[in-house]
Amino acid sequence: MFERLARFVVHNPWKVIGVWVLATIAIVAFAPTLNDVVNRDQTQFLPSKYESVQALELAEQAFGTGADSSATVVLKRAGGGTLTEADQAKAGQLAQQLQDADIERVTTVVTGPQAISPNGQVMLVNVGLEGIGDDPKLLDAVKQIRDIVRPTIEGSGLQYAVTGDVAMFVDSQGAFDSALVIVGISTIVLIIGLLLLMFRSPVAALLPVVTVGLVSVIAPGLIAWCARAFNFQVDPSLQIIMTIVLYGVGTDYIVFLLFRYRERLRAGDDPRQALVTALTRIGEVIASAAAAIVIAFSALLLAVFAGFRSFGPGLVISVALMAFAVMTLVPAIVSLLGTKVFWPSKSWQRTPRGTMFQRFGRFTAGRPALVALASGGVMVALALGMLGFKTDYDQSAQLPGGTESARGLEDLQSGFPAGALSPTTVLIRSDDGSQLDRDEVAAFADRLQQVEGVGGVMPAGPDGAVLFSQDGAVAKIDLLLESGPYTNAALDLAGDELRGFADANAPPGTTALVGGLSSAFADIRDANTRDLWVIFPVAGVLIAVVLGLLLRSVVAPLYLMAAVVLGFFSTMGATVIAFIGIGDAAGVGFALPMLVYLFVVAIGTDYNILMIARLREEAQAGNDPRTSADLAIEHAGPSIGAAGLILAGTFASLLLAGVAFLMEMGFAVSLGILLSAFVMSMFLVPSVTALLGHKAWWPGHGDEPTGQDPVPAEREPAPVTS
Repeated sequence: MFERLARFVVHNPWKVIGVWVLATIAIVAFAPTLNDVVNRDQTQFLPSKYESVQALELAEQAFGTGADSSATVVLKRAGGGTLTEADQAKAGQLAQQLQDADIERVTTVVTGPQAISPNGQVMLVNVGLEGIGDDPKLLDAVKQIRDIVRPTIEGSGLQYAVTGDVAMFVDSQGAFDSALVIVGISTIVLIIGLLLLMFRSPVAALLPVVTVGLVSVIAPGLIAWCARAFNFQVDPSLQIIMTIVLYGVGTDYIVFLLFRYRERLRAGDDPRQALVTALTRIGEVIASAAAAIVIAFSALLLAVFAGFRSFGPGLVISVALMAFAVMTLVPAIVSLLGTKVFWPSKSWQRTPRGTMFQRFGRFTAGRPALVALASGGVMVALALGMLGFKTDYDQSAQLPGGTESARGLEDLQSGFPAGALSPTTVLIRSDDGSQLDRDEVAAFADRLQQVEGVGGVMPAGPDGAVLFSQDGAVAKIDLLLESGPYTNAALDLAGDELRGFADANAPPGTTALVGGLSSAFADIRDANTRDLWVIFPVAGVLIAVVLGLLLRSVVAPLYLMAAVVLGFFSTMGATVIAFIGIGDAAGVGFALPMLVYLFVVAIGTDYNILMIARLREEAQAGNDPRTSADLAIEHAGPSIGAAGLILAGTFASLLLAGVAFLMEMGFAVSLGILLSAFVMSMFLVPSVTALLGHKAWWPGHGDEPTGQDPVPAEREPAPVTS
């Protein structure tokens, strides 16, 4: 099949390019954009079985909004000291101005004597916002709030800061945008720079950039069409993740193809025949690697947390499109260019001698047991770091220093419990729809303050601690936890002890539900844990099936997947050591394991597939297992190393972002890619395959000689020693 495809593409390049041009024009002209189908409704991130979602739905029914987020204006005297009556009057004036401004997404504005800290030094103006997350309308609302606060407070002797969950998004947005610019520039520079170094050709260096750029233009429209046709969700951050994935897999596949094409040219093939042979051999590898990634990303559809699930369809479409482009568009362009793809270099005409990868191959073939023990030992040692694994949901810890929201949080904690940043809401509903007994609800609110970890009550309305719905059947109590709303302590309290206490002590004939951000993140944490336990094993089994079909073997897929699992734990273990053990962080970002799965496990599997396919080819050429390992490392090693360096370098640039989570992500993914490329694929897989010999291909006969030599021997492999 791949040979027929190769011959058609190589001998009909203009037809192939013409189809791509027409398809690009049609999609760009007529397809919707991703922004047309993006779903920013954060309430749909969890199903309704979770208590935080039920609380949100009840709040919306009873009060017209769930008030899921808040913007808290923190006021204190510039030189410190107790707030005066004039200061309190100024806070009241500010609250009225904010309420009268009719800002979209602002639901309530509350302040008053009850919003003054016990030490009298801090006063809050709490602004309720409809929705959570990075919805642009919420971000705009915070910006408008700040625009009103600034002129109102300036000159009054008060120090102000607008903080809260959405304000953190606003203040972090600049840092994240800068980080993405850094990643984008560094990606292009690394791809062009490293490929120039490897091929000494600007044409070969620009080919991946141009191809990925074209696919990046087509993919969003195609995803948007499919989203409308099949009604799947599209997350706002899909565009960013998709671009990174496309550069990762696209560069990998193009590098694999160019290295194999150059290899055939050096073997003496005619340029067109060299390209046909290269695409025939590498096409199966690219298709299998893409299939493995597609399966890994498809497994995200099993996630309960929609923030992860929504990535699946879009990434599947992107990877499949990229693989198809590399097997059709790229060889069509190379067919027209011929050897000019390596212009002006002439290095494609000669095989280098004494390269680093030749030495790696000789050493591995000579001492496979030692290499397997050493490479496996390094990964096991790093994986032990997972014994100290902890997750951190604290969004305030991600803030760059010196931001307004960080300053506001510091000021707030000088007078209030940290939970005042985002109150935890307890809703009480009458089971039969009758009016609640207000005295019983007030007593219930007093009891809630006795729960360990609850620091007090935030006034929910002008009448005190409890806000009642218009029909009196629902009441709302805003609790201030002693811990910040995203900390593990707050999540444990809101998601467990507080729920249990509220359920057991609710007035007779009523139901109590705990909502708010701490409760929502507690449920997200539970969903995330469940998703990791479901997605990883399912994806692992399905990828092993792809490997089994590719290799016609049971044994090889087993140790390949064992290596991939070890690679995941090694990557996470090293990250835990770096950030928790050495850096003394409270934990790593909760989304990090899933991102490592996306970029290290899925994409890193490419390297394993390329190496094991080359090991099989060398065995089919009649080489013994150790010689096969020697030659496979020599010929597949350079392309694996090049792809690994480019992808790792891209993510390493995130270490310059200045945002804690992006730094964690940059460290983890870049290290994971390097481990996958240079430890697992380069040494562990070839050495284990050499040790197992014919057993690696059981029960099939994938290593039986076929009479086809992957490349004429330019050198005799070194004699191996036991």
